[in-house]
Amino acid sequence: MWQALTDPAHLREWAPFEADGSLGTVGTVNLTWVGTERAIETKVTRVDGPTVLEYGDMRWELEAIGGGTRLTLWHSIDRRFISWGTAGWHICFDVLDRLLGGAPIGRIAGGEVMKSGGWQRLNTEYAKQFGIKRAD
Repeated sequence: MWQALTDPAHLREWAPFEADGSLGTVGTVNLTWVGTERAIETKVTRVDGPTVLEYGDMRWELEAIGGGTRLTLWHSIDRRFISWGTAGWHICFDVLDRLLGGAPIGRIAGGEVMKSGGWQRLNTEYAKQFGIKRAD
């Protein structure tokens, strides 16, 4: 799981961005979100592998639980787009789960994910949970 969160080759399989270097080392990397061409300089500020990773406005925690791992993500998302972003991450995690389970389906992110019925349904469900208008 740690390698999937930090290694650029693994991130390309499931994450909604490309990284030009390892996220497993404190320092600076450039992240390019799928569907954009602009790289965003991002500081990796904390690496306590394999349990805590912080960069940009994200914090990842991994915790051994039962026979698996609980992955928790904190990500600062503008409230106007919280259902949109949460639906996108949900799909990325589904892709990650399949990848780690040995049945990869390939990354689904950017404009491609927004066209899927699954994303539309999740966007609606998360908007209801957050008590906000659905972001489109």
